[in-house]
Amino acid sequence: MILQLANILEATELLSDLTFSWLIIAIPAAACLCFINAPYGRYNSGNWGPQISARLGWLLMESPSVVIPLGVFIYVRGWESSAITILFCVWQAHYVHRAWVYPFRLARASSPMPIVLTCFGGIFNTINSSLHGVWLIVFHDTIALDWTAYNTIFGLLLFIIGMCINVDSCSRLICLKKEGSGGYSIPRGGMFRWISCPNYFGEIIEWFGWALLTWSWPGLTFAVWTLANLGPRSRAHHLWYREKFVDYPSRRKALIPKLI
Repeated sequence: MILQLANILEATELLSDLTFSWLIIAIPAAACLCFINAPYGRYNSGNWGPQISARLGWLLMESPSVVIPLGVFIYVRGWESSAITILFCVWQAHYVHRAWVYPFRLARASSPMPIVLTCFGGIFNTINSSLHGVWLIVFHDTIALDWTAYNTIFGLLLFIIGMCINVDSCSRLICLKKEGSGGYSIPRGGMFRWISCPNYFGEIIEWFGWALLTWSWPGLTFAVWTLANLGPRSRAHHLWYREKFVDYPSRRKALIPKLI
C-alpha cells in the first residue's frame, strides 16, 4: 500500500513537472507566431520543403489525438466510470470530427501542406494527448464530475457552444471555398458578422471549457496553447482580410466581438 502510494506521488510529481514545462513553452511559441505565420492555407509560400495534400496533412496531424486517448480509455477500462466516459466522449467529439471528418470536407483545391508542418502538428498532438493520458492513468480512480459545481456545468456548456461555433464557421469557410473560383472571398453569416475568425474563437472557447470541466493542469495547459497558437493567427487573418478587400467590414474585429 505504501509502495503504491509512493508510486502515485512520484507519477503525480512527474506529470506536474512535464505539464508546467509544456505550459512555459507556449509563451515563446506565441511570441514567434506573432511574427511568423504557420505555413498552411493562405500563408503557404511553397518554400517549406515537400508538400502533401491538405486532406492527408490534417488526417495525419490530428489522428494522434484520437488514437492515444482511445488507447488510454481502453487501458484504464474507462467505460466503468461515467465521469471518464463523458470526458472521453467530449474529447472525441472534437477530434473525430477534426481528424476524420473535417479533412474530407475540404475543397480539393485547398492549398497543400508542408510535410514538416504536418510533423510538428503531429508531435504537438502526441505530447498534448499523452499528457492528458498520463493524467487519466494517474487519477482515474478519483476522477468525478460534480454536477452541482459551476466548473462542471459551465465547462461543459462552454465546450458545446465553442464546438458549435467552430463547426459552423469551418463549414461556412469550406462552402465559400468550394463555391468560389479558387481564390478567397469575404466570409459572411454566423459569427463572421462580428469577427474575422469565429472558427478560432470557437476552438479557444472549447478548450477553456475543457479546462474547467476537467479541472486539471493538462486541460489548462492545452487551453493556453490553443490561445497561443490561434490568437496570433487570428490577428494575421484579420489584417490580411483588411489589406486584400477594400470593402471588408470595418466594424468586424479579429477574434472577440467588439473587443479585439
